[in-house]
Amino acid sequence: MPRRICDPNSATSEFYTNVADNLFLDYASPAAPGYAVFGKVISDLAVVDAIATKPTGVAGGMPDVPLVDVSIVIAAQTR
Repeated sequence: MPRRICDPNSATSEFYTNVADNLFLDYASPAAPGYAVFGKVISDLAVVDAIATKPTGVAGGMPDVPLVDVSIVIAAQTR
């Protein structure tokens, strides 16, 4: 699960691509505010699917961390 400090507005630099419906990330209460969705993949879902096949494990006490480096070397913004 993503890590953050007690302030729900403390996110600064990490993002996650969610490939499944993870209800535990949804808002539950003021004490468990959840996470915001701020974008979606609109093309080249095959890239996301390829990243999702990479092995994950525990690193730094965090579960489901990629065990190999993943780099996206070309990105384009469309209008």
